[in-house]
Amino acid sequence: MSRFSLRTRLLLLTTGLLLTGLTLISALVSEHLQRYQLGRVDGRLRSLTSLMSQVPGGEPPTSQHPSAQTALINPGLDLLGAPYLLYLDTNGRVRGTLQSSRLTKEPPPSTGELRAVPADGRPRGVRSANGSGRWRAVARPGVGWRGTVIAAAPLADADATISRLRTSSLVTGSALLALLTAVGWFALGRGLRPLRRIEHTAAAIAGGDLSRRVPGIAPPGTEIGHLAASLNTMLGQLERAFADRAASEARMRTFLSDVGHELRTPLFGIKGTTELYRMGGLASREDVDEAMRRIGHEATRLSALTEDLLLLARLDEAPRAQLDPAPMDLRTLATDARHGLRALDPSRPIELTGPDGGPPGPAPVHADEDRLRQVVTNLVGNAAAHTPPGTPVRIGVGTVDGRAVLEVADEGPGIASDQAARVFDRFYRADRSRNHSGGASAGLGLAIARSLARAHEGDVELTTALGEGARFRLTLPLLDQEEVSPPA
Repeated sequence: MSRFSLRTRLLLLTTGLLLTGLTLISALVSEHLQRYQLGRVDGRLRSLTSLMSQVPGGEPPTSQHPSAQTALINPGLDLLGAPYLLYLDTNGRVRGTLQSSRLTKEPPPSTGELRAVPADGRPRGVRSANGSGRWRAVARPGVGWRGTVIAAAPLADADATISRLRTSSLVTGSALLALLTAVGWFALGRGLRPLRRIEHTAAAIAGGDLSRRVPGIAPPGTEIGHLAASLNTMLGQLERAFADRAASEARMRTFLSDVGHELRTPLFGIKGTTELYRMGGLASREDVDEAMRRIGHEATRLSALTEDLLLLARLDEAPRAQLDPAPMDLRTLATDARHGLRALDPSRPIELTGPDGGPPGPAPVHADEDRLRQVVTNLVGNAAAHTPPGTPVRIGVGTVDGRAVLEVADEGPGIASDQAARVFDRFYRADRSRNHSGGASAGLGLAIARSLARAHEGDVELTTALGEGARFRLTLPLLDQEEVSPPA
């Protein structure tokens, strides 16, 4: 069966069930009709024997001794459905018979078989004298005379009726079965059409077209509708998974390329300086000192880059394990950031406010102060590096919508939207031509800042536009005061 199609298997199953049902119905109808026919014959035989057993005059009418009663009874035998009567005396000898003139096709049962029928009025089945047909017989003792009367009737008409019924049932059942099988073939084909469309969609997806979806082939409340909806959900998840995988692979390739580039630059500087020294190109003490200074500078740059990469890897693997949280207030970091930025550029106007202006407010959090200081340092350093000297900077701190907020906003040139969407990517720099030094300038500072913020269940967001400056906002969950309140 497994080698057949679903349509063929369903059709064979339904046809088998239909054939079984028709066979059972035909058998039940035939059995019921046969019982009904036997009941009619038995009823007539009982009625006739009851009547003939009470015939007055001491001698029942027979064909051997015709009388007026015989002339009346003979044509009535066919009407009563009992065309043969047999009379026995008390010794079991035949006293006479009465037979319908129309009983010529089939001989009646033998006298010996009729003699064996008990005289209790209950019908019995017997065979004709030549054994070719079935008969029914009923025997009763005489009332007005001494002896037994036996009435017998052939079942040829009843058997013929049943045979015609069975033949008719076979012919009509076969025709109905063939018709319903043909209708079922086309109905199953139409019913399975949605599954074929699902199959074609799956084949297209297997061929690489992940954007294909199962069309609305059935109402949502049906089984096919539920299947189509589930498949579309699964296909959407698969498409997103493949897209995420492709994007992840692309990011990994870019990451490895950027890592190789960033590591190669300081290594080439160190190698070139050492080769120059080995070849005797550093003759004076001053040249050697300058070479050592460059090697130290590149080594510092390489060490900072390595530390940043290790930190990002640890944050990706187990972010919470890199933190040592304790209750603190972001106002401390905001004040320190203001002093640090003023030390970098004394000419730059720096304002300490609340979020979006106003006076600064409290921002208690449960966080790792050293890691958050690293985040704020990156944000402040980014504002100092990417705005002209003297550009005003605002540092805001407080609470917004139930979250602690620390933001660094500048009035610099801003960032284009396509670049703003990538500023948190690793190794991304909006200005590739700018000379850089230190790990943050390799394009990791903002990536580290966002990873550290998310490790604290917060985030770093950027709001910017060309010509309108940039605002980096650090948001963190507020500290639950019950965690730090002293016990009563």
